[in-house]
Amino acid sequence: MKADQKTVEEILSRGVEEVVDRAHLRAALASGRKLRVKFGVDPTSPDLHLGHAVVLRKLREFQDAGHRAVLVVGDFTGMIGDPSGRSETRKPLTAAEVRANMKSYLAQAGKILDMKKAEVAHNSSWFAKEGITEFVRLASAGTFQEVLHRADFKKRIDAGQGITFLELLYPLFQGYDSVKVKADVELGGTDQTFNLLAGRRVQRHFGMPEQDIMTMPILEGLDGVKKMSKSIGNYIGLADKPADMFGKVMSVPDALVKKYFMLCTDLPSGEIESLCRSEKPKALKERLGFEIVMLYRGEKAARAAQENFEKVFSRGEVPEDIQEVRVKDAKVAALDLAVELGAAKSRGEARRLIEQGGFDVDGNAVKDPRAILAFRGGEVVKAGKKRFFKIKIK
Repeated sequence: MKADQKTVEEILSRGVEEVVDRAHLRAALASGRKLRVKFGVDPTSPDLHLGHAVVLRKLREFQDAGHRAVLVVGDFTGMIGDPSGRSETRKPLTAAEVRANMKSYLAQAGKILDMKKAEVAHNSSWFAKEGITEFVRLASAGTFQEVLHRADFKKRIDAGQGITFLELLYPLFQGYDSVKVKADVELGGTDQTFNLLAGRRVQRHFGMPEQDIMTMPILEGLDGVKKMSKSIGNYIGLADKPADMFGKVMSVPDALVKKYFMLCTDLPSGEIESLCRSEKPKALKERLGFEIVMLYRGEKAARAAQENFEKVFSRGEVPEDIQEVRVKDAKVAALDLAVELGAAKSRGEARRLIEQGGFDVDGNAVKDPRAILAFRGGEVVKAGKKRFFKIKIK
């Protein structure tokens, strides 16, 4: 299983921000030894998105090179919530909420990993069983000063925000996962650097060889500023429909297109450079959308999604897979309908949408928010440039 130099360098370089210890990991990859490569994810929401996929795709690279992919589902740590990069304490989740969130995790991860060859571990299987003696032994692996010196905690302290003792212990919990699964390598985003380094310390504390760590860049979401997140709503989900996935990619800020190509597609780096030099922004995003949808839904679905986008947004036609929505009353004011459909987040936003000509029924513009609309069922409402709804009467 000895890897060739090109494969080793591809694993160590593409989409990689930092490696500790790079020389040690390069030698391990070249040695032919089968490594245990860990990635942990807490089920704090029910969906995985392209931000998660950045790390999962790197894990798949290790897997394709013959190494063991170890996916740790944090059903215990998910109840606490990782404090990394947070400006305030996460709301704790119940065990039931965590179980509900992780129902489809493995199916979504299976869009990237070969789950038949992957090892899956739930960290509740050790944290729920081990007693106070082991907890005390773990707690002595780190110091209060080390944790408080991490940048995100310092910001919260300076801002007068509280930090719970569970948050202080979280890096040790994550590090203990590495002990239990005997990780040789752990992967994560750059916001995980402190936790990954804590894993090395915890392994050393328990008399194990220290894992190498590899961090990947944070993928900004569709707003182009904040980390891709379900809670913010700036995400592209792995479970999104092909048309939705393609449409979201088309709204990726121009400045991030190259980064998305590098982190979210399998195109060679040289081809990406060439495309970014030669293609105009719209054509470049269409290619990006096609490549991403093809990865998760196949070539046929990718072509259909691209054709659907052209039909709806370039030629103004109604999409085939239009969202069907039941409304309470056959007669309703335009303003109330826009809010009920979710086309606007508030009545003020709905009013502006309608008055600016962004709302029509069966192709007829509605510009008066107070207009009473009568429905029989089957009418198509268009809100803005991208959203269509087919009306059903309850």
